[in-house]
Amino acid sequence: MTTQWLTVDERAAWLALLSTTTMLPAALDAALVREGKLSLFDYNVLAMLSESAELTLPMSELAARTSASLSRLSHVVKKLEARSLVSRCTHPEDARVTAASITGGGLELVRRLAPVHVQQVRQLVFDSLDADDVADLARIGRKIVAGLKSDHWILRTPAP
Repeated sequence: MTTQWLTVDERAAWLALLSTTTMLPAALDAALVREGKLSLFDYNVLAMLSESAELTLPMSELAARTSASLSRLSHVVKKLEARSLVSRCTHPEDARVTAASITGGGLELVRRLAPVHVQQVRQLVFDSLDADDVADLARIGRKIVAGLKSDHWILRTPAP
């Protein structure tokens, strides 16, 4: 098998994306940890619940909305439960399904942190972009996510 190395332009784009995916979550985490003792992922779990009907989602749907495995989500929900920000319950429409609900305290915290988070996103991402850049970012992001949602990212060992 011959390796198709990245071109100079592809390497520059890859390194920019890699730096973004490494540095941006850490920068967004910093403000959320400082203001609410939540990681970006914790905040995202609360935000998804706060935006859902009845403030409740089945754990499987919450995992999909947060791009998390059920085991990772379960661990985080347990941590958020210990802080009385989330509660687990039987889904009202199907007793076989476990659901997560945001509590009043969780809703209050996510509402308090939302302006902080949006300000950080604006400052770290959008303030340096023009309208064309924003459209390009959305277009490119959708293409990358579509590839990640397929099974193409799974590394396969070539047959001998």
